[in-house]
Amino acid sequence: MPIQSKNTDKISLREAISIGIGGMVGGGIFAVLGLAVSLAQGGTPIAFFFAGIIASLTAYSYSKLSLAFPDRGGTVKFINQGFGKTVFSGTINNLLWVSYIVMLSLYASAFGSYAPNLYQLTGKTSMDSHIYLSAIIVLATVINYYSISVVSKIESFAVIVKLIILLAFVGIGIHGLFGNPNLEQLAISNWESPLLLLTGGMVIFVAYEGFELIANAAPDIVNPEKNVSKAYNYSVWFVVFLYVIIAIVTVGSLPFKTIAKAEDYVLAEAAKPMLGQVGFTIITIAALISTFSAINASLYGGSRVSFEVAEDDELPHHLTSTLWNKPIGLLITAVLTLLIANTLELESISTAGSAGFLLIFAIVNYVAFKLSKQISGKRIISLFGFLMCAIAFITLLIQQYTSNFVGVIVILSIILCCFVIEYVYKKHVS
Repeated sequence: MPIQSKNTDKISLREAISIGIGGMVGGGIFAVLGLAVSLAQGGTPIAFFFAGIIASLTAYSYSKLSLAFPDRGGTVKFINQGFGKTVFSGTINNLLWVSYIVMLSLYASAFGSYAPNLYQLTGKTSMDSHIYLSAIIVLATVINYYSISVVSKIESFAVIVKLIILLAFVGIGIHGLFGNPNLEQLAISNWESPLLLLTGGMVIFVAYEGFELIANAAPDIVNPEKNVSKAYNYSVWFVVFLYVIIAIVTVGSLPFKTIAKAEDYVLAEAAKPMLGQVGFTIITIAALISTFSAINASLYGGSRVSFEVAEDDELPHHLTSTLWNKPIGLLITAVLTLLIANTLELESISTAGSAGFLLIFAIVNYVAFKLSKQISGKRIISLFGFLMCAIAFITLLIQQYTSNFVGVIVILSIILCCFVIEYVYKKHVS
């Protein structure tokens, strides 16, 4: 996720689009592609498209709110604008911070899945994964404490590298589909039921959430009346197109059994039929660069969210204090990420992250619907976005209840904890 430039700098349309694309094409696609195929099978491109439609509807609400209330607090500001500084708004804003932590855990988990393919430390893949994911969180935390400008430089470099590699993968992959016997796996007969296609899209929805970072940069975007909405729309639809093509190439290149076996690093495996071991290594390196940069930037973003929420008196003011010249939330975010990444399975992490952002985006869409006259927005689009996010959230919980009970318990526990903490703080502490 790209870091905003200095407050005095202006952000061009191209830079704003890169913030959105960089936020979405972080570690998400590398982490959840195999999971999406396991749920949707041949209908994986449709699952990504479903998720993309919900992202685009929500991006409309975000663009209108960003123009009406330009603020570096982004989502936190919008929710407070719609509901005031209440227990409910505090709960949702706390959930945003926790969702950042869950997302960080997803990126770290993906890094831990890819890294042992390059170099094994102990000979045991599971042990190596935990060592790698823990080490990368610690390293990113150290870098964040050392210099935010270094984080920004790493992200700027990573955005270019990962897009070049992914676009090359798409180009070579499409060429490699011709004559590939696995292409028939994309036939409708190999699609899962519509419910599972929707669920598959919702479980991996976390791969789309990064467009909301444009809201944090909105106050600095040049000619905002024209460029804010363009930044949201162009970045979201570019990523939808990219994800759908990547899904087509992956499902059309590898047998389902191979995809299932390499579920945690399937994108690297999908490069093998076209480029052999070299392709596998290149995609693995791209995954490591992407997830590392995403962890770096998301640690900064997560600490900023905790600071903003505390500043709005929705968490203890102690969270506005600093440790080693950085918000105390940075250290708390890093410690909680280490805990979650080392205790939960990838599917549970992805379910929790996607469910958290679907609920948050449902609320943001509702705010846009509620304030439609004030923000000059079309009520029907925001209402449709709210309903789609809400239905997707409920559908995800119901479907995952039987196949991933732990993931459902995790997300419900997180929401309950966010509410209890906010209620106690508002009623008895503040």
